[in-house]
Amino acid sequence: MESTAFCGMTKGNFPMLYGIFFVIGGLALAALDQLLKICATTYLLPVGQAPLIPGLIELQYVLNDGMAFSMLSGRRWLLIGVTSLVLLAVIVVLIARPMPRLDRITWMLILGGGLGNLIDRVRTGVVVDYLNFQFMEFPVFNFADICVCTGVGLLILSLLLDMRREHRSGSATSVHENHTDADA
Repeated sequence: MESTAFCGMTKGNFPMLYGIFFVIGGLALAALDQLLKICATTYLLPVGQAPLIPGLIELQYVLNDGMAFSMLSGRRWLLIGVTSLVLLAVIVVLIARPMPRLDRITWMLILGGGLGNLIDRVRTGVVVDYLNFQFMEFPVFNFADICVCTGVGLLILSLLLDMRREHRSGSATSVHENHTDADA
């Protein structure tokens, strides 16, 4: 028996409503990202940096006008345009396409993180970064970056698992077909 998602409606029968729930989740992640960036700006801008876990992670106020690892630095409108199109596609996929819950969580994370950084780019032209690993050379990043990277990582994992399932089911079919042919 299928579990109910909302007021007796099943997620199998109402993927649109189920998708809207995950779009709202993405909006909530973007709102949390914006709140964290407001805190970083308020508390770190005057001091520049502060230890979070000494020797491991520090809070450091950095403005980034590019994307990951400062790629496309200075290309604000290109980043805004491409990000907007990608996020629109993600919203359509979440609402219109039936998919497993893990895939919805994956797209929700990508939506929330992408939207959080997009808001910064539209509003000020730069993204506020504030998390810095002290134990290794790595760019300063933020909560939105964590959401996007986690979402992309889960997407890759999901695709690999799907490929593995398809390979296994294809192998089982081939073995069954070979066995049937040998019996004839």
